[in-house]
Amino acid sequence: MAGRASISPERLWSRLMELGRDGALPGKGVNRQALSAEDILAWRRIIAWGSEAGLKPATDAAGNLFLTLDGKFPHLSPVVAGSHVDSQPTGGLFDGAFGTLAALEAVTAIAEAGLAPERPVTVVAWMNEEGSRFAPGMMGSELFAGKRTMAEVMAVRDAAGVSVAEALKAVHEAFPELERRPLGFPVHGYIEPHIEQADVLERAGAVIGVVSGIQGKKTYEITITGREAHAGTEPMERRQDALQAFARMALHMQQDMAVDDVVKFTIGRLEVEPNAPSVVPARVVFRIDLRHPENGMLDRLGLRIEQIVAEEASPCDFQVRRLVDAPSNGFDEGLQSAIRSSAAEHGYKTLDLLSAAGHDARQMAPLAPSAMIFIPCRGGISHHPDEWAEPAHVAAGATVLLDLLLEQAGLSPKQGDA
Repeated sequence: MAGRASISPERLWSRLMELGRDGALPGKGVNRQALSAEDILAWRRIIAWGSEAGLKPATDAAGNLFLTLDGKFPHLSPVVAGSHVDSQPTGGLFDGAFGTLAALEAVTAIAEAGLAPERPVTVVAWMNEEGSRFAPGMMGSELFAGKRTMAEVMAVRDAAGVSVAEALKAVHEAFPELERRPLGFPVHGYIEPHIEQADVLERAGAVIGVVSGIQGKKTYEITITGREAHAGTEPMERRQDALQAFARMALHMQQDMAVDDVVKFTIGRLEVEPNAPSVVPARVVFRIDLRHPENGMLDRLGLRIEQIVAEEASPCDFQVRRLVDAPSNGFDEGLQSAIRSSAAEHGYKTLDLLSAAGHDARQMAPLAPSAMIFIPCRGGISHHPDEWAEPAHVAAGATVLLDLLLEQAGLSPKQGDA
């Protein structure tokens, strides 16, 4: 006889800790970058756990991992939930992993209760959300959504010169038995649980964040090319110093980006060549991360960045490469309402908020009704070994997700009571 579906908080927590062994750093934290040997180990664990519940594993040409509970009408498009399992080089145990394993736990609970959903329910782990090994991130979801081409993604190389195509081939060869799903199959709805990666929920004493949308983001790679020269003999007026040009740009940008208290402007990566103390720098490559919730302002600031590069580069040459141009997006109001209702039913305090960080849900929102469920993370710390979420909050996020999946898959949250 079918029973009421309910998650196992203990199993979910235990699996989060176990997944943290794949790529574990000394002491604490994890280094499990996309399409790595550690990523393959994580796939093996997740596939094994899904198989225990009768979920069918599959992948696609982009290297996304899917685990599906069949519905009574398999021709119907699935409800999809999950996140990612790749990490930053010094990441924590919860970013991405919580969302993927919360989805796995919720779908496992449906299967264990003996409930038969109307439509399939699929857990997803998107390929390379973080962009730490291969830049930019969110490659799997962008390929799924048709926002990038296979050719441009497969050609990207990591710091060691390994291409996405080569790394993905190794992953697929490690799982020859997996079914290959079409890239970008139809989706009925998408829900992504995630830690907040800020401290807004924690400061408000809220347990569940109802995410209204994701602020827009632009990233740039800027190359400045000058000329090497002897630091002791080259006259200052003849120098084509790429680092000096960068310094002028950086100062000008910091001043011009300070238009309000919402804009986020970061120069997060800088490479200098030849990087020798007695040589005038000949080449500088740096990357900019720019974010703002209002698309018009984001576009204006992006244009100003490109203008500043042109204004301050001389006597050096320059190249501006746009890596990411992702406008702000909103999430489905009906799903937001369902998150609030579920949280209220379980006694969880909620807070409506905008996501300051980017997530794969950005790509899914134009394809199907989409939503995100946030839970607090201690001190707002993320992308760091000290990243932490309380077990009770992890369970709360998975519980709300389960209610939404039951409803989206054609089941009532209370359906199946013995």
